Amino acid sequence: MTTERVDVLVVGGGPVGLFVAALLAARGVDVAVWERRDAPPTGSRAIGIHPPSLDAFAAIGLDTSVLAEAVLVRTGVARSRGRVLGTLSFDRASPTHPYVATLDQHRTETLLRDRLACGVLRTGTTLTGLVRHRTHVHAHGTGPDGGPVSVEAAFVVGADGAKSAVRGLLGVGTTGRDYGDRYVMGDFADPEPPDARSAALVDVGPLGVVESFPLPQGRRRYVALVPDDVASAAAGGAPDAAEAARLAAIVAERTGARPDPATCTMTSGFRVRRREASRVGVGRVVLVGDAAHEISPIGGQGMNLGWLDAAALVPVLADAVASGAPGPWPRYAARRLAAARRAARQAELNMALGRPTGTLGSAGREALLRTLLALPTADGLARVYAMRWA
Repeated sequence: MTTERVDVLVVGGGPVGLFVAALLAARGVDVAVWERRDAPPTGSRAIGIHPPSLDAFAAIGLDTSVLAEAVLVRTGVARSRGRVLGTLSFDRASPTHPYVATLDQHRTETLLRDRLACGVLRTGTTLTGLVRHRTHVHAHGTGPDGGPVSVEAAFVVGADGAKSAVRGLLGVGTTGRDYGDRYVMGDFADPEPPDARSAALVDVGPLGVVESFPLPQGRRRYVALVPDDVASAAAGGAPDAAEAARLAAIVAERTGARPDPATCTMTSGFRVRRREASRVGVGRVVLVGDAAHEISPIGGQGMNLGWLDAAALVPVLADAVASGAPGPWPRYAARRLAAARRAARQAELNMALGRPTGTLGSAGREALLRTLLALPTADGLARVYAMRWA
């Protein structure tokens, strides 16, 4: 078996790992990506792309390609019990991108794959071992044919998700908690009135929150807080007729909108959890994205945090490749950890605002949102939800 030599091995060819590789390649760094999946990306999954991520995409020209396909969400509308509580505008949320873009994750991943030279992405390749040395890291794995593969890299980036094999091989533990909240989401033909079809809609009625976001091709993603016995679909799953019908009924009951279950293209149920790696890196191996910090899907921040990890890491990593300096980089780690913790707190607040409440509690929540959205504080809220702080 011949051992390949590269500057950086990225483990994980999802949206974060692909972005790390594309940024490194643009700086002339010799990079390889090992991705366990052997099939092309599918499914809508994570859809929100926030302004700081679009700014980071500009480094490889990805912003133009994404915006050519995405829906640009310029407003968010809060509603409850059939009434509009207020509107949040993203006009001042970013000087470059005064909106949040929505695009199916498989399209974003495909656009990222297109930025890589042939041979950089090795699909069907699974990491099985890491041996760390003073000047390099030796990675072992199995290739698409089941045979052994081996790479010697100056650095390894673990972008392989919440169940990170890289993190496990390093012996890095995690801390965090699981929440009782359960959600179900699905993508439908958009049933909202024409004047609402480009807006994010959040209904905070007494039965629990329903959020929805426009998608390309006239679709809409609905996300609803549900009792335990409803959220049964597998994460990222194909549409299930019974699940689609249940979600459509919940949306109709709480918001008045009536999605057609026959148009559903995806259903997914999930619990909320928060995890944080005890260390972001060990020597010449560093973790990014969900491998380093798993954040509740509520608020759509996890994927964007991973991209911003990549944007912050790559200049440091490229300089280290050029100079031969080893990791880790404590300033980088501290900044990214602080961003992840802020995102987790924001997700917890979002969950709290969306939980079921009695009539009195619902009236109080409605009054609070009306006030916040009517005052100059609304611009600050828009910047928070657009992740200007990240």
